[in-house]
Amino acid sequence: MSVDVLEEVFSPKSVAVVGASGNPATWGYSYTAHLLDYGFRGKIYPVNPRYSEILGIKSYPSLLDVPGSVDYVISCVPAGEVLNMLSACSQRNVKVVHLYTARFSETGRQEAAELEQQILKQAREYGIRLIGPNCMGIYCPRAGLSFGYDLPKESGSVGMVSQTGGGASGFVHMASFRGIRFSKVVSYGNALDFNESDYLDYFAGDSETKIILMYVEGVKDGKRFFDTLRKAASAKPVIITKGGRGKSGTRVAASHTASLAGFIKTWEALVVQAGAIPVRNFDEMADIAVSFYFLPPVLGSRVGVVGGGGGPSVLSADECEEIGLDVIPLPQEIRQELKGKGIQIWDWVGNPIDVSIIGGFGFTDIDMLQMMAANDNFDLLIANVNEGVIVTLSRQEGMTARLQSAVDGYMNIKKQSSKPLLTIVGEKSLGRGDLGHWSTELVSETRTRLIEVGIPFYPTIGRAANAAKKLLDYYTRRR
Repeated sequence: MSVDVLEEVFSPKSVAVVGASGNPATWGYSYTAHLLDYGFRGKIYPVNPRYSEILGIKSYPSLLDVPGSVDYVISCVPAGEVLNMLSACSQRNVKVVHLYTARFSETGRQEAAELEQQILKQAREYGIRLIGPNCMGIYCPRAGLSFGYDLPKESGSVGMVSQTGGGASGFVHMASFRGIRFSKVVSYGNALDFNESDYLDYFAGDSETKIILMYVEGVKDGKRFFDTLRKAASAKPVIITKGGRGKSGTRVAASHTASLAGFIKTWEALVVQAGAIPVRNFDEMADIAVSFYFLPPVLGSRVGVVGGGGGPSVLSADECEEIGLDVIPLPQEIRQELKGKGIQIWDWVGNPIDVSIIGGFGFTDIDMLQMMAANDNFDLLIANVNEGVIVTLSRQEGMTARLQSAVDGYMNIKKQSSKPLLTIVGEKSLGRGDLGHWSTELVSETRTRLIEVGIPFYPTIGRAANAAKKLLDYYTRRR
């Protein structure tokens, strides 16, 4: 039943924003604007007795005055008005209400928690299902639903279940800059009615969603959650991070969404046992999601690393090995191939490839990647684009041409080989004067080109290696 109702939530034919507003500083304005900006094709009904029109759309004094049927309600009214609103919803046969409305049990106040329970009791009497309260609700670009400005309007194959709303919006922004597009995202807050298990169960069976991401602070029913998680993880990758791992985090989680966090080691053990992938934060979640989104399966630990000078090459080897990858010596057959081509340093060059020693010898980092891609001794490849493209050339014209050539080379390797290829495009803190600098623009262009050809990038070798190892562990368990 929950799954069927949620399917209707993601495909409503009409939406009413109760507490809509003409004031751009309010969420009643924002939710109405999002329906217009993201191209919602159904009926939009702003509801507020103080306005006759909002954003060019007729506004109605109450839900009872709306002329058509209402499938889905977004509540932006104060907590004390929710009971009356639900009464109106019942008379209009509304099935689901998203309660953006907050200040309930998360406040720690007894009267607020009691009101929250009254709302649940009344909603159940009316047959109305609730998302929230204290949440951002639904982002579904296909349906034209959004809870944030400037989120991608294109759909993708990643679904997200998030107890935090601001975190969900921020993550969608961050992940979109790395090429990820989403099928659906749910911010569910206090989980008064629909909870994390309901949403996870839905995404497990959703044909549009190939990868599931979760942020949770607490679960309503531990046994049901881990049973549902096991089922979902058997069907598709599930990547989870948990808020409230320490004492201070637990305290904040309780005031954030009225959740009580559990012991993190027990939690992570159960997540792994269920077949899901635990991560520590949103950055690691993005790395793992990007890897599943773009890469073929990682089936072995033997890695070839190209790019970096002497010191960076040593550190690259250290970081890969410390995370559990195997930085194997350069195979003898590659050395013989270099020797046959007259490369004078055929017996010197190694893995990782130190780009500071190969310049001027008639071959490039791309040439080395192609050899590694064709060699059966390597399972995956990591290319340091910063060192190989941006740092080693100093003139803008040369760098732009080199970038074009390098990305074309990566794309050809991807086409010719089934081996996972990860690239490193570092990040740096920018001052205002750096924003228009050619090197900053080149880094942005590099990332854009890599996304266009479907090659993931990471800010550091350590994060790339960690992502590769997480995928290797996942596919090893699956086998």
